[in-house]
This record gives sequence, C-alpha cells and structure tokens, in this order.
Amino acid sequence: MSAAPATPAPASPAPPVAAAAPKKKPYPFWLGGVAATIAASITHPLDLTKVRLQASGDKRMVDSIKKTVRTAGYRGLFDGITGTWLRQMSYSMCRFWAYDESKKLLGAGKDAPAWKLAAAGTMAGGIAGIIGNPGEIVMVRLQGDFAKPPEKRFNYKHCFDALFRMVREEGASSLARGIGPNVFRAILMNASQLASYDFFKAELLKSGYFSDNIGLHFTASFAAGTVATTVCSPADVLKSRIMNASGPGSSSTLAVIRSSMKNEGPMFMFKGWVPAWSRLQPTTILIFLTFEQLKNLVDFSRSKGIDFV
Repeated sequence: MSAAPATPAPASPAPPVAAAAPKKKPYPFWLGGVAATIAASITHPLDLTKVRLQASGDKRMVDSIKKTVRTAGYRGLFDGITGTWLRQMSYSMCRFWAYDESKKLLGAGKDAPAWKLAAAGTMAGGIAGIIGNPGEIVMVRLQGDFAKPPEKRFNYKHCFDALFRMVREEGASSLARGIGPNVFRAILMNASQLASYDFFKAELLKSGYFSDNIGLHFTASFAAGTVATTVCSPADVLKSRIMNASGPGSSSTLAVIRSSMKNEGPMFMFKGWVPAWSRLQPTTILIFLTFEQLKNLVDFSRSKGIDFV
C-alpha cells in the first residue's frame, strides 16, 4: 500500500511592508528672515558703531559709542533701526530661502562636504545680495547719518522715506549703488557663515561630545561668526564707504580703493574688524539660536495639529 502524499506546509505569510515615513514638510521660507531681524535688533548698537567706524573718521569703538551717546543720547544707539529691519526682511529672508533651495539643487544633504555647502552659500549670497541691495543702502545711510556734519546729512525719517527720496532725488539707479561689492560680500558671508555653521554642526555631532541642542548650536555659530568676520571684512569696508557716499564719481569701487590705499594703506580693508567681530559674533549666535528655536516651535505646533505656518 503506497504512502499518502505529504501535504505541503502552508506558505508563511509575507512580512508586512513597513510604511514609508512621511516626508517632512519644509519650514516656512520666512523663518530665517524673522530670526535675523530679532538678532539684528538686539545687536543694532554694535552694527551702528561698526558702520560709523568704517565710513567716518572715528578711530576706536568705545570712543565712537561715547560720541553717539553724547550727541544723541542712548536712543541714538538705535539710529536707523528701521533700515536694519528692512534689510533683514529682504536680504536675510532671501538668503536663508535660497541657501536651502541651493542645497537641494546640489544634493547637499546632512553630511555634505564643505565645498558643496560653500557652493550653496555662494549661490544664495549672489541672489540675496542683488535683492537686498536697496535695503542695505538704506540701512547704511540711516546708521551713518548722524556721524556726518549737519550740512551733509540725508535726514531720512525712516526706511520708506529713504527709499522714496533716493528714487526721487537720485534716480532709480541709486538703488543699485555699490551692488558689486555688496553682492561680493553677500557671497563671502553666506559661503562662510551659513556653510561653516552647517559644517561645524555636522562635525561636532560626529565627535560624539555634542547632541543636537543649544550647546551644539552655540559652539557651531561661534566658530561660524569668527570665520565670516575675517572673510568678509574687506568687502564690508568697501560696501560701507561706497554706499555712504553721494555725488558723481563717488560710486566707483576702484576710486574708493585707490583713495583708501593712498591715505590709509592696505590695512584699511580690516578697519573696524574688532567691532565687526563684536557685532557679527553675537548676531551670528543669536540668528542660529533663534532660527533653531523657531524651527522647534514650528515642529511643536505641527505635532499638535496646528499648521498655521
């Protein structure tokens, strides 16, 4: 009698396919501009002093601050604050947005090499430098006005008055004054500040001594601020001198370089480095700390089902 054929074992059920993690929604494009505006408002007195050192005959940071307080009171330390707001909500908003988009275009992910991050920063700086140039001019003129003799002051009431009067009195082309050194500086700033922040942040995380918290953000932004100050100083000095000037022939970059080299020597390019570092360092730290906390706030609100941004 033949044996009955063995019954085949039932096939084991296929393992469940893991559901793909939902793609994280991008952060609002204006988040960087808001973070930069908050930071720049806090550090405005230092930025004001830096511009006046670069564009006037003031020699020392402390003396320049004392001069401002003596002539305009403590309120004078916030001269031109509307220009700062206009500049941050045009230039800074654009640069953070363009940097993120440039990283996507170049495929610069979380552990991207430094050259890719710098390339993304360069692209972002070129775009933001052009778009933010009118705000940059207004900021520089409003901040530098009270350092001039009364007969040479612009006497703008606020940032919008400055824009309207520039177009009316100097023509629309005045909004492009100093655009060459401004774009050059914006490229240097974003290739050094934004890119180095991302680079230092990634490297510090790899070290194992840091986790993604305020300590990491502070350390990475401190390093990024020092790098950015040194890289940007020459273009920053030229930008301030050209934008703060008026009249025919005063917008030539080469003319400003020749005159400054003749009167002050090559080290004029680093004039105001200490106040520039003193201003940019806390500004850089505040920008990135605020930016990271704003992102956390957006994540928290979205986790609660609130997505108004």
